Amino acid sequence: MRRALRLRAERRQLMTAEADVLGELQRLRARVPQLTGGLAASTDGLVIASDSGEAEGVAALTAAALGVALRLTEATGRGDFRELLVRGEHGYVASYAAGRSAVLTLLADERINVGRLHLEARRSGARIGELLDTALDRPQEA
Repeated sequence: MRRALRLRAERRQLMTAEADVLGELQRLRARVPQLTGGLAASTDGLVIASDSGEAEGVAALTAAALGVALRLTEATGRGDFRELLVRGEHGYVASYAAGRSAVLTLLADERINVGRLHLEARRSGARIGELLDTALDRPQEA
């Protein structure tokens, strides 16, 4: 019961940063025009901010993929999760660590420069992580 209450409080705190996170997503899309969508979600799949139509499903799948990636990096001694890149026939899905409790997932078309994607997304992931970690560190209102 306590864990459920704690998770609910954390989710509420994360949502307080929604507008700032959405602004960062929009700035990222302006810098990288080949992005077709993006979202920030909690590591358990709750959408925090999105500019993508399929946000709920992508957030849930990101949480599942993140679980596998975490186990894989741990089992192979590669340290903490940083990013995951999947290339499909029509483009890319990339997920990046965003602070202690969130992940940034981006959709990109096949023409994207992957190096540029990583550079810009890592910066945005760090900024989103700062925003969300700050929100989590604020004292809760009664």
